Amino acid sequence: MNNTYLTTEELSARIKYDPRTIRDQLKDSVLLEGRHYFRPFGGRKILYIWENVEQDMFKAMAAISTIPMAQGDALYA
Repeated sequence: MNNTYLTTEELSARIKYDPRTIRDQLKDSVLLEGRHYFRPFGGRKILYIWENVEQDMFKAMAAISTIPMAQGDALYA
């Protein structure tokens, strides 16, 4: 299992959000402990799992770019 672990600052550079926004607004609402980040050795430091963050960002983009239709089809915007 090859994962890329990023600090808050490194994640900030990749997704173009301020580190403070990641810590205060995204962590624990959009980014979930155990899925998107973990605390190695139970400490205060947080490491983000890039592959999981990226995968869920693409899922969210796909959900936003489709408009559900009454018959179950989808219109792609």
